[in-house]
Amino acid sequence: TLRKPISQSSMADWASKNLNMHTQGIFRRRISISNMLSWNGGSIKKPMLITSNRTIKKEACEMFKLVQSYMGDRQTRMDRNHVALVTVTKCWSMQGLRDELYIQLIRQTTDNTCYRSLAWGWELMAISLAFFSPSPKFQSYLEGYIYRHLDSDENIAQRIKELVDLKNKKNSKSRKKRKQNTEDEGLPISTYAKYCYRKLQKVAVTGGKKGLRKPTVEEITHARNAIVTPSLFGSSLEEIMLRQQDMYPGNKLPWVQTQLSQQVLALGGEQTEGIFRIPGDIDEVNALKLQVDQWRIPSGLSDPNIPASLLKLWYRELEEPVIPQQFYKECISNYENPDAAVAVVQLLPELNRLVLCYLIHFLQIFAQPSNVGRTKMDVNNLAMVMAPNCLRCQSDDPRIIFENTRKEMSFLRMLIVHLDTSFIKGLV
Repeated sequence: TLRKPISQSSMADWASKNLNMHTQGIFRRRISISNMLSWNGGSIKKPMLITSNRTIKKEACEMFKLVQSYMGDRQTRMDRNHVALVTVTKCWSMQGLRDELYIQLIRQTTDNTCYRSLAWGWELMAISLAFFSPSPKFQSYLEGYIYRHLDSDENIAQRIKELVDLKNKKNSKSRKKRKQNTEDEGLPISTYAKYCYRKLQKVAVTGGKKGLRKPTVEEITHARNAIVTPSLFGSSLEEIMLRQQDMYPGNKLPWVQTQLSQQVLALGGEQTEGIFRIPGDIDEVNALKLQVDQWRIPSGLSDPNIPASLLKLWYRELEEPVIPQQFYKECISNYENPDAAVAVVQLLPELNRLVLCYLIHFLQIFAQPSNVGRTKMDVNNLAMVMAPNCLRCQSDDPRIIFENTRKEMSFLRMLIVHLDTSFIKGLV
């Protein structure tokens, strides 16, 4: 469900306080906010947002040219993948540029009369959201802009037609005309907007790309493909099962879950000290994630902490947790009662029940005394690291979150100790 963000009047108020108002002409007249936030075919001489950072001031103007190049509004020798890579890397490395990029994209996708350019602007926004979030103060503004485009395809087509007619009247004898294109080239704008809206909600909570390695062309391509082909990470269980229907029609469990679990065991994870507690190298985890999203498990893995970290990430990023939200209260109410805790599992939807039982069966392997001696991860430790990946507290009250964390851990511990998962053996 999409929550309605701030109103258009609040967005206008935000813009009036934060936009670095540009001027034009020999009398340096101020450009109106509406013109500041409408497509511009020229360059800019200062940032769109107020800043005192000299580096940001310089980089912002260069970045505007990159945005125009990606959208096809400025000629460049670089291919679009490379343009996106340079743009994203600048913002990933320099936090102060992130809001600037998003406001530039808002500008260049407003009153844009070329549909292809418009679509590519939205595409660059979607790609950027895979790597970094806007600042908290800018998030609500960006959210409001995206929200207005969720069901706007007819309005956009009509608006483009109006703008083209207006320009044709004004510039009937102009020397140079921009190529007008109102035909649908590629995806509807609402498709990009819906993807960006969901992506913004997630990246604001989880943060963007982590690690020391800079973004790569492969990651750019993957981020673009995810607009049409949802990732195995961050989707719902139902979507994941639907996607794997062609390749693994007989599977009752998500391929990503079983494959990563088997990799942890194949690399000796049940004999590795601190498994699930010690994180794998983040750059290697990112690299494995790219491979898994292409339905591949590389053969050169040696550290079980890499697939273990990615497996935790997969559970944590599910659109809805393994134990759906409507069962949360029942779980934390029965955190000390083994029979009641087991009974909750039987109430879950069939797919969720199988996925949870597979996870518990997997954790029961690590909870065996012979393995605990090596891993130093007893049932309490296992419950502590895995509970946040299965249950999500919706409260914003720190006291409730703290109190419920203890109950979540205790509930998962009950399942590891008491849930009969023998039926899951051999299930894929």
